[in-house]
Order: sequence, then C-alpha cells, then structure tokens
Amino acid sequence: MTQSPALFPTLRRQFEHWLFDLPEALGGRALRWVMLPLRYLYALLRDLGRGELGLRAMSLVYSTLFAIVPVIAVAFSVLKAFGYHRELEPVLFEFLRPLGAQGYDLTKNIMGFVENVQGTILGTLGFAFLLYTVVSMIQKTEASLNFVWHVERPRSLARRVSEYLVVMLIGPAITVLAMVLLARVEASDVMARLSGIAAGERGNLGNLHLAPYVMVVSLFAFVYAYVPNTRVRLGPALVGAAFGGVLWAAVGAVFTRIVFYSAKTAAVYAGFAVVLLFLVWVYLSWLILLLGAQLSFYVQHPEHLRGGHEEVPLTSALRERIALAVMYLIGERFVAGGPRWTINGLAERLDVPGTVLDEIVSALQAHGLVLDVEDDTVAPARDLGAIPLDGILDAVRHETPDPRRPTPRPVPGADEAARIADDAVRASLGGRSLRDLVAPRG
Repeated sequence: MTQSPALFPTLRRQFEHWLFDLPEALGGRALRWVMLPLRYLYALLRDLGRGELGLRAMSLVYSTLFAIVPVIAVAFSVLKAFGYHRELEPVLFEFLRPLGAQGYDLTKNIMGFVENVQGTILGTLGFAFLLYTVVSMIQKTEASLNFVWHVERPRSLARRVSEYLVVMLIGPAITVLAMVLLARVEASDVMARLSGIAAGERGNLGNLHLAPYVMVVSLFAFVYAYVPNTRVRLGPALVGAAFGGVLWAAVGAVFTRIVFYSAKTAAVYAGFAVVLLFLVWVYLSWLILLLGAQLSFYVQHPEHLRGGHEEVPLTSALRERIALAVMYLIGERFVAGGPRWTINGLAERLDVPGTVLDEIVSALQAHGLVLDVEDDTVAPARDLGAIPLDGILDAVRHETPDPRRPTPRPVPGADEAARIADDAVRASLGGRSLRDLVAPRG
C-alpha cells in the first residue's frame, strides 16, 4: 500500500517510454507513422486529465453568460449594415441545436434581449458595461489560447485596441456571411424550423446540414490563427479546426440524445433545466475549442508532445547559453538595421518554449539590458558596447532582489568558492562587450 502513490507515475513513464522512445530505437518509418496518432491522442488526453483546460473552459463559460447578449448585439449592429442581421438568429440556433426544443426557446429569448439592447438608450454607463463584457470575453479567450500555445505575454495595449476591434466587428460579419453563402439551400429549412412550420418533418438528403459544421470549422480556424499572440501556421490551424469541428458535431449529436432521454430528469429542475443544459453545452463547446487549439499547437510543435505543459527543467548553463544567444540575435539585428525581434520570433529561431524564453527575457529586462517595445518587440536597452558579456550572465545567474527568495546564512568557505567562480567567469570573458561578440573587430 505504501508504494501505490508512486505506481501511476511509474506506469506513465513506462508508457511514455514505449510510445516515444521505442519507435525511434527500433527504427523504421512505418512504425513511427503508426505510433504518431497515438502520441497526439495521448498528449490530448493527458492535458485534459490535468484539468487546466477544463478550468479555463469554466472561466470562459462565466464570461459567456455576461457577454453573449452584448456580443450578439454588436454582431447584429454590424450585420445590419449589410442587410444580413436576420441571418444571425438561425446561426445562433445552429449553435444551440443540441439543446433540442429548449434551444429554440433559448434562441428566441436571447434574440429578444438583443432587440431590447438595440431599441433601448443605454446611456454612457450601460454602453461602457456592454463594451467591457465584449472586450473581457475576447481577452479571456486570448489568455486561454496563449496558455495553450505556451505564450506568457499578451498583446500590447495598442495591438489589443486594433485587433480586438477586428474580432468584434469583422469576425461576426465574416461568420454570418459565410453561413449565408454556404447555407442558401438550407436557409429556408432552418428558418422554417425556427418559425415552427417544419416541426416534426425530417426531409431527405437536403437536411444533412453540412454548412453549419463547415462554418464551425472555419470559425475555429480563424480563432486559432488570429487570436493567440504568436504566429500560427495555416496547416496546423486547419488540422486543429477540423478536429474541433468533427468533435463538436459528434458531441453535439450525443448531447442531443442525452437531452431527449433525460426529459424526466429535466422536469425536476422545471424552468431551470434549460439554464443548466445551456451551461453544460457552452462548457463543452469551449473545451472542444481549446482541445482543437491544443492539437494545433502539437502539430506545429511536435517536440512538446511528451512534456505538454509541464515545467521545462533548465540548468544554469542552458539559461546562460540562451541569454547570450538572445542578446546576440537582438544585437545582430540592431547592427544590421533589420526589423526588431519579437519574443515569439526568438522562441521559434532558438526552438525554445515561449514560457522559458519569456522568463529569460524578463530577467534581461529587469537588469536594463533589453527594452520591451510597445509593438511586442525587443531592442537593446543601451549601446552594444555598454553591455558587457558578464553582465548578461549575471542577469540570469543573479536575479533581482525578491523578498520571497530565501537568503541563506553565510558559510564562509562555500561563499568564498562561489565568489572565486564568479570572478573566474568574469575574467574569462576579458571585459568583452556585446558589440565585440556581434561585430568583432578585424
């Protein structure tokens, strides 16, 4: 019994060894291709079991409760300029379709709230609250996707203002217009369902409703490619979006069955049942979106399949090497007069996780060696000749003072040995500066 706590970590390590190490050791491209889907499946199930994605999906559900009416109201206003504002109702119904008849009622209620917003003079305070809920929703979505993509730093304030406006204004218009173009054949059927004309009718092959799923995949791809504060390639974004769209459709079909067969249970909650079903469905939808984003990340960065979101172990020597490499690349670009590096660009260039690189850049910034510019780029904080190489090492070896960090009592012999080692490092660099490293004199 005393060995049981260590049993599961041991089994996990053995399974990871079988999944990741054995195919490489045995060789053979066919075996590696067979194991590849299992690696992605294992990584997604492991991340799902750890609970971070679930917690972030719950947080987004809370934001959705406040933001759904303002978001739809903003979309309604944008689409009204194009004459497609009435198409917003069937799009919302497609999202709530797994709730069955209650989804129809909920769609009508939400659109009624939106009509009230459109026809009411809210005043400055009301408008500010609506705007805050919409921005907060987008900000939390960005934070969740940044977590998935191992990005520590959010967008700068200037970029948030411009890019959030794009999401608020252009995103709904593109989504609904795409839905209209894809679903022209189905539009009459959807509207009939909403108006109750086709209640109980099943139809034929024309009722496959593929257009909503194409819309979901397209929407997921847009979110994956645009919202994270990093460069997401189109291929991984489409892979994650296709996975998320198929999973959303499958879970929606299962959820519809559950709602249908749990009518007696729903009767216990009376009118509150629709609220519970709505919360569960919104949670599942957000969780599926985050899982698709996680798959996109692994497709673009398969080196993270094994570790996932575990803390990356770094030795002191590796931290020093990365810090010198970062300063070299920043200085080289500065001397050449090229565009400044971004944190994400440096992470891709060095093939280092963004969380690790952000920690090191923050240490360099705290020691006055680099500047974090407003456009999310980094630049030298002073002339390259005034940045000593030993100062770069000191920035990652000797952190800035922190009251939470323990201060051990002096041990004269050990302290003296550490001082001698520091002096030896400084002496070995011979007073060289970053300019000497980037542009050595002939």
